[in-house]
Amino acid sequence: MIRSMMASALLAPTAMAMVAAPVPAMAQAGGDLAAVQRSLQALTTMTADFTQTDRAGKVLTGTLTMKKPGKIRFQYEKGVPLLIVADGGALTFIDYSVRQVQRWPIKNSPLGVLIDPSRDIGRYAKVVPSADSRLLSVEANDPKHPEYGKITLVFARDAAAPGGLMLQGWVALDSQNNRTTIRLSNQRYGVAVDDKAFRFNDPRRSAARN
Repeated sequence: MIRSMMASALLAPTAMAMVAAPVPAMAQAGGDLAAVQRSLQALTTMTADFTQTDRAGKVLTGTLTMKKPGKIRFQYEKGVPLLIVADGGALTFIDYSVRQVQRWPIKNSPLGVLIDPSRDIGRYAKVVPSADSRLLSVEANDPKHPEYGKITLVFARDAAAPGGLMLQGWVALDSQNNRTTIRLSNQRYGVAVDDKAFRFNDPRRSAARN
């Protein structure tokens, strides 16, 4: 269940990596989409606490560290033997309980939109209407490839955040309709982040020595 949740929330290829066709949009929606693009481009580093919830209600917590371009780390709470980290090239999922390591190109992950400042979200995303004018949601999916799933990024309008938008989290829906929600809190932008934060201990090496 936990491994499936990781794939749904963070690793499975989605329209963020795959869709190339432009998405028609109304003028206001287009302006909001451009605002999201500016916010993502303005974001250089960020740290936050996160809460991850799957469709069964299972909750995991941890800390998020991001440094662009291409670096991110999900450090799970004590007792959870999982780690997700990107070092600028590949996104790596480590399960220390079974000494398993899986890697994906960042471009094939929905997280690519967060840590690749050159990504043009206008090619694969659309604004989702909201009854709350303080929030802005952007959804990405490829109707030609439902197996890629769908992801929706949620922002709050905040003049103090990069580009005037603060990332609140995202919701991922895979092709089996398994929903995973990531919520962020205590976001801090522009903080000093050492590249060492994106290193990890490879459990396969320790296994080879045993």
